[in-house]
Amino acid sequence: MSRLGEAISRLEAVIESRRGASPDSSWTARLLSDGPPRAARKLGEEAVEAVVAAVSGDRDGLAGEAADVLYHLLVLLAAAGVSPEEVAARLEAREGVSGLDEKASRKPGPP
Repeated sequence: MSRLGEAISRLEAVIESRRGASPDSSWTARLLSDGPPRAARKLGEEAVEAVVAAVSGDRDGLAGEAADVLYHLLVLLAAAGVSPEEVAARLEAREGVSGLDEKASRKPGPP
């Protein structure tokens, strides 16, 4: 497993350990207690910051913001009750499929 994969596995465990903890005791517990809307907003904020770092050519900033994005994505998944295994299954189902073909196979969303 890559270092990133190992770090994500450890982070998943930490996030799960914060479920049910006092929101006053940790940021993760606070995000989880506030539910998916708050976690989603934080993910969106961090994603924008990652984009800004990338566009400005700030490699260090992008690495830090990418870490924030991954953390907040994992918290959002936990808050929404979506397991990392469900995400992994979706990724595995796409292996060997052209990204263009996969995108074309999706049902059109609302306008």
